[in-house]
Amino acid sequence: MTEAVKTETMSIPDILCDTEQAFGLAVPWPVPAFSLAKTHVPEPDPAFRFVPDVVRAILMGFAHNRRVYVHGPHGSGKSSHIEQVAARLNWPCVRVNLDGHITRADLIGRDMVVLRDGQQVTEFVPGILVWALERPVALVFDEYDAGRPDVMFVIQRLLESQGRLTLLDQNRVLTPHPAFRLFATANTAGQGDASGLYAGTQALNQAQMDRWHVVVELGYMPAAQEQAILQARLPNLDAERSKSMVALAGLCRQAYGQGDLSSLVSLRTLITWGENIGLLNDPAEAFRLAFLNRCDETERPLVAEFFQRCLDVELIQSSYVSDFY
Repeated sequence: MTEAVKTETMSIPDILCDTEQAFGLAVPWPVPAFSLAKTHVPEPDPAFRFVPDVVRAILMGFAHNRRVYVHGPHGSGKSSHIEQVAARLNWPCVRVNLDGHITRADLIGRDMVVLRDGQQVTEFVPGILVWALERPVALVFDEYDAGRPDVMFVIQRLLESQGRLTLLDQNRVLTPHPAFRLFATANTAGQGDASGLYAGTQALNQAQMDRWHVVVELGYMPAAQEQAILQARLPNLDAERSKSMVALAGLCRQAYGQGDLSSLVSLRTLITWGENIGLLNDPAEAFRLAFLNRCDETERPLVAEFFQRCLDVELIQSSYVSDFY
């Protein structure tokens, strides 16, 4: 083991975080943090706005080694919340997207041919889970409800606070690093998706869901908070225009809840729309490119009505689309 790796794996939190200053939130227990930002610590985003209940749940994960599962609609800031909490704690954080191509070997590791002193040798190369387990790292599994069943059972043993990982091929039992933390984000609460909005997700094993210590839901933020984020991210965006954009997002979400729309305007979509406005100087065209063009054709007139109501501008479809149809 090199000196750099040894120093990394021996590192533990060495200070306490002032949560009121960092997050505007008081908690009844100390929250450990690192005094220096090292490799894999996310960049802090000064424009980010925290949701207190979600931050409290995430801080429980960092402070008390609780396994935290965050679920909610797309673009609501689930992964960003974990990353931004980690950024303010100077805690290394690594995200892994559990798509259908992630295998057990990707998590655990495999024997591979490597070059050592000019010679080809076969040795065990650890996967991302084994690598993170031995380090002071917050490992975040994104799209957790889209993972393959064989992969999910690899993770299940680690969901207990002191969960050890047995490497059968190596005859080793790994004990997690004292500062190893485990989080997951998903669009569903583990019951599957009946709406059809999140294709590829599945119902999760309830024995596994029972092992998550903290389950918290993060929906879309209140209008005032979303507008504040837009203004902070896009300072050149007119305040009245950003207010109208957020109002439009609210109407679309309400229509989705009533079954009139099959798509949602997320905070991510709002930011993309605002960025497009800066490039095109045309709110209507920017909105078409950010959201309207992915809506079902039968739903576009309703979205156009919302656009007219909120921005007082008629949303005309592209002439190329109109001519074709």
